[in-house]
Amino acid sequence: MQDSEFIEGLLSFIQASPTPFHAVDEMTRILNDNGFKRLNEADAWELHANTGKFYVTRNDSSIIAFTLGSDPVEHGFRMVGAHTDSPCLKVKPNPEMTKNGYFQLGVEVYGGVLLSTWFDRDLSLAGRVNYVTPDGDVGSVLVDFEQAIAIIPSLAIHLDREANENHSIDKQQHIPPVLMKLPEGNNTKPDFRDILLRLLLKQDPNLKVEKVLDYELSFYDVQAPAVIGLHQDFVASARLDNLLSCYTELMALLKAGDKQNCLLVSNDHEEVGSMSAAGAQGNFLKSVLHRLSSTPENFARSMNQSMMISVDNAHGIHPNYSDKHDENHGPILNQGPVIKMNVNQRYASNSETSAAFRYICEEADVPVQSFVVRSNMACGSTIGPITASEIGVRAIDVGVPTFAMHSIRELAGRWDAYYLYRALREYFQ
Repeated sequence: MQDSEFIEGLLSFIQASPTPFHAVDEMTRILNDNGFKRLNEADAWELHANTGKFYVTRNDSSIIAFTLGSDPVEHGFRMVGAHTDSPCLKVKPNPEMTKNGYFQLGVEVYGGVLLSTWFDRDLSLAGRVNYVTPDGDVGSVLVDFEQAIAIIPSLAIHLDREANENHSIDKQQHIPPVLMKLPEGNNTKPDFRDILLRLLLKQDPNLKVEKVLDYELSFYDVQAPAVIGLHQDFVASARLDNLLSCYTELMALLKAGDKQNCLLVSNDHEEVGSMSAAGAQGNFLKSVLHRLSSTPENFARSMNQSMMISVDNAHGIHPNYSDKHDENHGPILNQGPVIKMNVNQRYASNSETSAAFRYICEEADVPVQSFVVRSNMACGSTIGPITASEIGVRAIDVGVPTFAMHSIRELAGRWDAYYLYRALREYFQ
């Protein structure tokens, strides 16, 4: 796969994935097109070496895909992990608000959102809706309004003269998006579930639905991902953290040969701590690996032969805020993927796994960088240490350098994304 084809595919994948549900749906479509067979956790599995390519999902928002080319007990798994979720604004269960003749929706802040970037953006709404049919059956479907339906207007500087010096955002009061102006004299709150019902019937007139029971919906920016810069050096997009990693690991897995046992996992809920059935602190990955190993003894032997590369974006050194970085460990965009190190185990990397990744990059002719947070600043974390502790596997944390992480629109180097793909492809092959 050439760089231009890879980047075009990345932009299309992000555009089609406004929520974790849509990301997993898109990944399953790609896997199906490439000969992977879907498994169901409720079924009995009879899998062994050389049986082919498979995937399984949980909660429609997490996915594991793998190839079985040899005995997992003897050769272990080459694993790569990422996460499907991104910081965003999620609609509350009873969201309807009317104030001064405007209809708004109440929202909760999901993860570490850089809230200031959500103002004055064209917002749409997408996610999963659960419904009941006239026959009493309960179902779910993915929805996407696609077009801009809402906005969070900023307050004019004339009414907040300190906005550029000292501006705070009240998560309850200042961020409910505005959806419409109510007709004059009508202050009746529209029913949001009725709005969703009409959307379902518009999306699929053949869908048998009587009423909406519940939903998990997130606002997102409708501006499409793009390659930008004077020399087209950068990728600008929402949800680069961490859909860039999901797409990259998926493309690398598709290029894996049939001799190795290769696995990718993309978990939901990383941005809020990973503690869920679909998150890295849940048992999804461990359950799948146990089923592929058949006995606790075989599982332990398999993990001893395995390695996990946790792929999550890294902080590139910002030219306007270079004092926020350790001067010897500030990754530069388009100079290769980053090995993330932390002595307090916020990242899973150690000398053994980082040496292995450096060797992989050398073999793939890919440059590699290092990141260590400033000693006087707190360090974030990833699914790497969680996965390593849950299943007892050697692990490393790597990622693509990024600006404006957790903004509504992030920035990464287009060459770094392709470099990372080449390194993961080499690892799987």
